[in-house]
Amino acid sequence: MPKNLPQIKLLVLLTVMIIAAALIIMTVKNNQITADGPLKEKMAAVYRSAGCGCCANYIAYLKRAGVRVEEKLTEDMAAVRKKFSVSDELSSCHTTQIENYTIEGHIPIEAIEKLLAEKPNLAGIALPLMPAGSPGMPGRKVETFNISGFTAAGSSSPYLSL
Repeated sequence: MPKNLPQIKLLVLLTVMIIAAALIIMTVKNNQITADGPLKEKMAAVYRSAGCGCCANYIAYLKRAGVRVEEKLTEDMAAVRKKFSVSDELSSCHTTQIENYTIEGHIPIEAIEKLLAEKPNLAGIALPLMPAGSPGMPGRKVETFNISGFTAAGSSSPYLSL
């Protein structure tokens, strides 16, 4: 056995710790926002199932942006999505209502701010599934977030890419 084995083990341990710290910092940075932005004091209702941890993380993200959140627990998210005209193709794990718009999934604050500022003729916007690095989701962002706009009639089109 090499005489410097304890030093090698220490070096490996320190390297792993540095990498872990970097990943944590990147995750926090991806979800970093300010409570003094345009969404400050806006009311939002977030519909989610009780067992979903990433939904709770998204609610915390909205609150950090200054949004006042009413959490609505349900076991029938399909009915909620149907009520708010969210197609299966656009669905995610939670549905949010802000100012008569539906926000489906882990939508970044920038997209919500754009929606509320422009007030397009849409029922809402959606980021399907649960992409890594999106607000409330662990990991780092590895792809562009392609956010769709959708109408009450069920049509959808690209709205914003972040």
